[in-house]
Amino acid sequence: MSFPFPFLIDQYQRRHTSLRVSVTDACNIRCKYCMPEKVNGFLPTERLLDFDSIVKIVTVLGRAGIDKVRLTGGEPLMRPDLPRLVGMLSRISGIRQLSLTTNGMMLSESIKALVDSGLTHVNISLDTLREPAFRQITRRDGVDRVLRGIEAALNSPLRVRLNALVMRGINLDDVIPLVRFAREQGVVIRFIEFMPLDADRAWSEPQVVSGQELRQMVEQEFGTLKRCPSTDPSQPSRDFQFADGSGGIGFIDPVSEPFCKDCNRLRLTADGKFRNCLFGRQEWDVRGPTKLGASDAEIYKIASDCVLAKFPSHGISDSGFSPPERAMYQIGG
Repeated sequence: MSFPFPFLIDQYQRRHTSLRVSVTDACNIRCKYCMPEKVNGFLPTERLLDFDSIVKIVTVLGRAGIDKVRLTGGEPLMRPDLPRLVGMLSRISGIRQLSLTTNGMMLSESIKALVDSGLTHVNISLDTLREPAFRQITRRDGVDRVLRGIEAALNSPLRVRLNALVMRGINLDDVIPLVRFAREQGVVIRFIEFMPLDADRAWSEPQVVSGQELRQMVEQEFGTLKRCPSTDPSQPSRDFQFADGSGGIGFIDPVSEPFCKDCNRLRLTADGKFRNCLFGRQEWDVRGPTKLGASDAEIYKIASDCVLAKFPSHGISDSGFSPPERAMYQIGG
């Protein structure tokens, strides 16, 4: 396949093939590692990037080698008529993987429409199986709704993965039950380190449970884990198989073992800004130019400028590091 535009390659020779598209900053829960307990309003509809603009931008980037698109939020299922956007994106030439990251609470009601529209993958957040712990983390009730969403996804053609974020003193005791649940369901679970992207700015390094510590816990319970060969250097998860061959587990360790050197991700915020890193402090507006009729070449130039300005790493461990002004839900997970 020939590409009308050059690949999106930064100055460290990282080729970008993955785009995270946040479709809303709104969410129906208030996870401590992401959002404040009280939000003074989400973005009004008129400030959200409209579906036609999203499709135009993704089409241009698809012509520059982007072949994976992940819809995020906030909670993406809170964006009205989301299956229609999925259908529009699924028809773009060159996009071979179209996925969704969700908290799962609205998934059981939406799964058929999403599958019928062309969704291929779904990642579902599950930090605990216990309602009291779920309430402590999310400041809401509803783990039963998440479990219904997982069940619906597992009964669909979608490729399903579970994501769990562990915070010391809150849900470390949930790790083994979560692994056991994933093995029983025959689904891969990935554990993610707590990152300094919470709106309350309450992150501290002692709260971080490293992937190495979690792996040791899991091996004590289930036996030695066998590392899976990596077929994609840009994949942030270090994946393992259990000794008995049942299920799989992954560890995403952006704090203790950064994977920046192989990062291939570009981000588009719900209000139409390109970002080249979760922890970046610079944004490139693409919504305004697109609404004013920017050409494909002009849209590509904005994306290329963003990629070329990417730093070698996110710098969490640097002495002068400070988190971005926007929290995770405002950037897109």
